[in-house]
Amino acid sequence: MSARYTLKVVTDFAAAHSLRNYPGDCSKLHGHNWKVEAEVTATSLNEVGIGMDFKQIRKETKVICEHLDHTYLNELSPFDEINPTAENIAAYIYSELAKQLNSDTTRVSAITIWETERACVRYTEE
Repeated sequence: MSARYTLKVVTDFAAAHSLRNYPGDCSKLHGHNWKVEAEVTATSLNEVGIGMDFKQIRKETKVICEHLDHTYLNELSPFDEINPTAENIAAYIYSELAKQLNSDTTRVSAITIWETERACVRYTEE
């Protein structure tokens, strides 16, 4: 069995959205203070004993979240075409973060999006 280290950073952003074709109040414009948990799996450690620096994970996650922060998500690509659901936002952040962080020894393993303090979605690819 090979070693696996899962690193996690937490950040947040505030944004509004409305869910197209939703049969209820969420079809109306409303906002959330979204919490984002980004998990990266490392299969080896560097000479210092680090799988990936938390600062690097935090920096790249923040760049993505800053793009979403204080916006109307429905006006941003890809959410101008797909519904800005928590599920789709998690998949988007996962994809964007993977472009920046994936390597031979590290991979984005999960993104968890908290829409409220009691409701979240976790996105992974396997």
